[in-house]
Amino acid sequence: MSLRNILGSARRGIIGAVGRRTVRLPDVGPLVSFSFDDFPLSALRVGGAILKSYGMSGTYYAAMGLMGTVNELGPQFGTDDLATLLKDGHELGSHTFGHVSCRVLPLRQFEAEVIKGKEAVERITGGGQFHHFAYPYGDVTLRAKARIGARFASCRGIFPGINTSPIDMNLLRANRLYSRSFDLDVISRLVGHNDKQRGWLIFYTHDVSERTSAFGCNPSQFEGVVKLVARGRATVLPVGKAVERAIGAHLPDRDEMAKAPVHYVGTIAL
Repeated sequence: MSLRNILGSARRGIIGAVGRRTVRLPDVGPLVSFSFDDFPLSALRVGGAILKSYGMSGTYYAAMGLMGTVNELGPQFGTDDLATLLKDGHELGSHTFGHVSCRVLPLRQFEAEVIKGKEAVERITGGGQFHHFAYPYGDVTLRAKARIGARFASCRGIFPGINTSPIDMNLLRANRLYSRSFDLDVISRLVGHNDKQRGWLIFYTHDVSERTSAFGCNPSQFEGVVKLVARGRATVLPVGKAVERAIGAHLPDRDEMAKAPVHYVGTIAL
């Protein structure tokens, strides 16, 4: 293992261990959630359609500042797509406003981006419900985890694995579905482990298209995973529904989250 990998593993271990907001996962049986980041249009029109055909729905973490743009993931969502997403029973979460990393901006500027993105999403959803967030690029620092985690019902990262008790709501584990590293046998074993552990398994990707980006998967790969999960024992729910079903009694008060105090963890930026 290279020094870079060793340091990366150590960093993930520290961030995972510090600034936790843990809850116990009741025995509600295994859960699975599918999520999409940014989100490109194909995630809804292709990925969402696949989920819908199996009676499932997903969570879309939108960077609202990307609306109507085109990037390496393809065309991004538009106004009409947000209405379709909610009509089809999917969930809209936030991903900052301009898709920015907490490792690039000073913490206060990053927090402003997070709040701007949250408010933009709530203008679409109408607010009045718990809000869910995913860190852009999966970048998390100790200071961001403590400060941003206090504002949301859940924050999702990209550290792989299964969420088992006690679950860290400030940094939910999630597993990528990317064409370049796709291995259905590995995914099948992961789904099987989740069934046995009665945990919560979260998948994430970006575009779902035949000409996929480095951060997405093609339709047959995505449907292969959906079909695999459908044959298993897990209940498939969007992230927010899974949170409410499993640990709803332990969710923080919305008003308290809105005025969450600032928590600094020293001056380290891990």
